[in-house]
Amino acid sequence: MTSSAPEHMPMADIASDSPSDAATPEGNGRKRPKPGERRVQILQALAAMLEQPGAERVTTAALAARLEVSEAALYRHFASKAQMFEGLIEFIEQSVFGLVNQLVEREPDGNARSRKLVTLLLQFGEKNPGMTRVMVGDALVHENERLQQRMNLFFDKIESALRQNLREVALLAQAATPTVDAQADASAITAFCVGRLQRFARSGFKRSPSEHLEHSLALLLPVMRS
Repeated sequence: MTSSAPEHMPMADIASDSPSDAATPEGNGRKRPKPGERRVQILQALAAMLEQPGAERVTTAALAARLEVSEAALYRHFASKAQMFEGLIEFIEQSVFGLVNQLVEREPDGNARSRKLVTLLLQFGEKNPGMTRVMVGDALVHENERLQQRMNLFFDKIESALRQNLREVALLAQAATPTVDAQADASAITAFCVGRLQRFARSGFKRSPSEHLEHSLALLLPVMRS
């Protein structure tokens, strides 16, 4: 089973302020990024700082220092640090759900679709460690509550996609209670995914979320059920 999980955080999909952000030369001959490019640089730096195992809360002062700009320069592009995290969350949502939508179009079997969904989600986290800390909430502990609520909604949508897939499987298998079965299974599988991502983040990115994944999938989504 293969998956087309995104490579490590290109960030190119994050919306910029302008469709054409060609850099303009400064007086000293260096190129000064336009607003959209600087936004992407800020988000890349934030994600990179979150990738440091055991990293404490990222402050705007530390972020500005990493970029060698003033904190005021950051706030010219983002109204708040919460808005910066929202930019990372948007990248997560667009990347993962873009692939989930492709699965719906390309994979007719609900069981196989669910297995691939779990795989791509865990592979995304593995390739984007900083994003994993956002996904499981570790990076959001001291931030605005709405950020955690948005990530909760992200996993609700993952569970909903799994539930729909598994209801198709249960109906084909002529299960007595297909909706109830699908709901219970989707909840358990989503909890498994969250647990694997949490373990990855809290082990300092040492415990791979896709460790022994085929064995786990065989337990959670046995092929015979399709």
